[in-house]
Amino acid sequence: MKLVISILMLISATSFAQKSTEVVAQVGNKTITLEDFNKKYNEIRTQTINPPSKQLFLEDMIRYEVGVQEARKRGFEKDPIVQDQYNQVLYKALLEKELGQKVQKIQVSDKEMEAWYKNNPELRTSHILIEYKPGATPAQVAEAQKRATEIFEEVKKSKRPFEELVKLYSDDALSKQVGGDIGWQSRVTLVPNYYDAIQAMKVGEIKGLIETQFGFHIVKLTGRRSFENANKRQIRAAVFDEKRKMLFNEYFEKLKKTYSIKENKSALK
Repeated sequence: MKLVISILMLISATSFAQKSTEVVAQVGNKTITLEDFNKKYNEIRTQTINPPSKQLFLEDMIRYEVGVQEARKRGFEKDPIVQDQYNQVLYKALLEKELGQKVQKIQVSDKEMEAWYKNNPELRTSHILIEYKPGATPAQVAEAQKRATEIFEEVKKSKRPFEELVKLYSDDALSKQVGGDIGWQSRVTLVPNYYDAIQAMKVGEIKGLIETQFGFHIVKLTGRRSFENANKRQIRAAVFDEKRKMLFNEYFEKLKKTYSIKENKSALK
């Protein structure tokens, strides 16, 4: 009885092996087996609600192979754009293989979130923007700065509410309608030097001039949110990102030591 079962299992396994290696298409020098087809087709079925029929998917696979072989025939592999894209794929593959699992294992505790938030609180400000356009000449920037300085002096002396002065002077058409208010913002949503400047301010304090790529800002701090009321999801993501960057930095600092690297940072000035 055991012998019969063994023979049946052998026949079944042999039949399956033959079926899985059955050829469903031959495209130039590429053979598409039933096993290849089923593997890719099953992937598509799990990724989409309305998968194509097997016949249409086979046609897609054939077109793909025809396209790849035609591209190779035309020497596209030597094209600089193709080579650059290929290098990007290699780079991503290295990161995934070397760091993918480590990144997935990153844990963020409430204590870490609270410690991070202590130095990176959510802040609310209103501002008067004196803008200069992208690509502005030094003379245009200087003119905007002169105007901003004059407005700031007026703001410091004025008895009017800041919101009224915003409507008089600000170039930010959107926030101008709400007294210059830009809502609750964090380190990850604000321009770095804007955030750094307002972080040390007291609620109600007015400060200027803060320069960003948008122009010169005169800013009033209107709120400082407690950790309990802060956006925990954003905080967790920020801490996770810092930990992820540490992994990347440690990996590449170690890897760079195995390569000869020469830098000429003076050329960047």
